[in-house]
Amino acid sequence: MPMREECKHFQSRTYDSGEVARFCVLDLAPDAPWKCPEDCPSYAPRLADQGWARGSLVDPPVEEMPDVADTDAAALLDQAEDIVNAAGPEVLAEVEKDEARQDKASKRWWRRGR
Repeated sequence: MPMREECKHFQSRTYDSGEVARFCVLDLAPDAPWKCPEDCPSYAPRLADQGWARGSLVDPPVEEMPDVADTDAAALLDQAEDIVNAAGPEVLAEVEKDEARQDKASKRWWRRGR
């Protein structure tokens, strides 16, 4: 079964490069963006856009699912998630350091202006 775009837990993001990310916000679709689990226990239709017709500006079609075993795809996605999670604290520390530096610089500016 393909990704259920009518599910309230489905989201997509289009980046400046044109790349589209399609995913389940509950992380219940291990084969996203290609398909949802057959009998997903959390499937719930969106209520806000029921009966609406989608125009031609909708996200481009999903590319073909790669030919890999289900266990290989899940393991690969788990590895990618581990990499992102491992980098998170370092990135957060850099952002906080930059924000602190900017705060300090803006406080110095106000003192000079008096």
